[in-house]
Amino acid sequence: MVAQILFLVFTLAAIVLFTVNFRKIIRNIRLGKAVDRNDQPQKRLMTMIKVAFGQSKMVVRPIPAFLHFFVYVGFVIINIEVLEIMIDGLFGTHRIFHGLGGLYDFLIGSFEILALTVWLSCVIFLIRRNILKLKRFRGTEMTAWPKSDANYILITEVLLMTAFLLMNAADAKLQTLGVGHYVTAGSFPISQYLQALLPSSENALIMLERGCWWFHILGILAFLNYLPYSKHFHILFAFPNTYFSNLEPKGEFTNMPSVTNEVKAMLDPSFVPAETEPGKFGAKDVTDLTWVNLMNAYTCTECGRCTSVCPANITGKLLSPRKIMMDTRDRITEVGKNIDKHGAEHQDGKSLLDDYITREEIWACTSCNACVQACPVNIDPLQIIMELRRFAVMEESQAPASINAMMGNIENNQAPWKYSPADRFNWAEGN
Repeated sequence: MVAQILFLVFTLAAIVLFTVNFRKIIRNIRLGKAVDRNDQPQKRLMTMIKVAFGQSKMVVRPIPAFLHFFVYVGFVIINIEVLEIMIDGLFGTHRIFHGLGGLYDFLIGSFEILALTVWLSCVIFLIRRNILKLKRFRGTEMTAWPKSDANYILITEVLLMTAFLLMNAADAKLQTLGVGHYVTAGSFPISQYLQALLPSSENALIMLERGCWWFHILGILAFLNYLPYSKHFHILFAFPNTYFSNLEPKGEFTNMPSVTNEVKAMLDPSFVPAETEPGKFGAKDVTDLTWVNLMNAYTCTECGRCTSVCPANITGKLLSPRKIMMDTRDRITEVGKNIDKHGAEHQDGKSLLDDYITREEIWACTSCNACVQACPVNIDPLQIIMELRRFAVMEESQAPASINAMMGNIENNQAPWKYSPADRFNWAEGN
């Protein structure tokens, strides 16, 4: 009974803590400007199934895609057993589903095989990060915490899978010894090879089995509450993020209604635009971005695929699309903490532009969409960059000299070059 009470207390505490932190993140996302992403529901659903569930964009890099597949499938399927663990923990039973017979044996055997593939995949991922030190896992933005974050999760997965297999090995040995409460159930194709390493003492086996059982469930509850602080929040957000992703052709930028109305009024004097509140051109801080941009930031996996294909970054420029997303997430998190401490009206004097993202970064972008294409969960760093540019140009009239010269030429010569329209075909004379 004491164990059941402790289990209930730990479970409820973990769920409450996660709910509190999850609600804060949803609150932070809702600080963004409204944007309608409820159109084309069938196409959005298919995009989510293909990109999030099917991981279709992962296959561009076959090795990590293959390894990630096992981690993904293992995470989803092995956690089905958590349902049994929860029931056993609450009611003091042991392997409550053993009555399923052959199906139960098949499930436990499948879980063990998946656990081994997850274990091996995580070890390989650790080797790639810490021994091979692949370039895309490094960068100015990959400071101590981002580096450690991935390692913490991979090590935790290795430990959880180890505990799962040791728990089953001890359980199987206790079943063989005919110890009460340990019903004969399950198939153990992997953990059977660990039994020889375990002690023969009944008490020692029970302690090992119970210790691994508690470690496994407490590890899962701890992992649940680590997610809101980690890049691994994409486990939850990848699905809504892909559903609400931009379905328009890549490279098609949004038109600002206020500018569109001005142009219409210039071309048609009879046009009367609808009355709207004066707005801001572009974005200076995270609250000027849309809620989809902010959800993108919380979904970022920091995998570096965007930065690894960015032509600006490849040629030594300061821009890193991954850093754009990480900075956006850090800034909106800071804004949320300020709201918790000082209220919704508090202004800390900081902004996303300049305090987090520099002007050099946003003007290094070639707007090629390579980062958007490369992202495995349809994150759009380019949209944030363009909004920051819009603010710099249209609100502050600040842009690099080359940009100002180009815009001046377009205004005066109807072309980016400094030549008069009358001289445009001079090159053809005499040919």
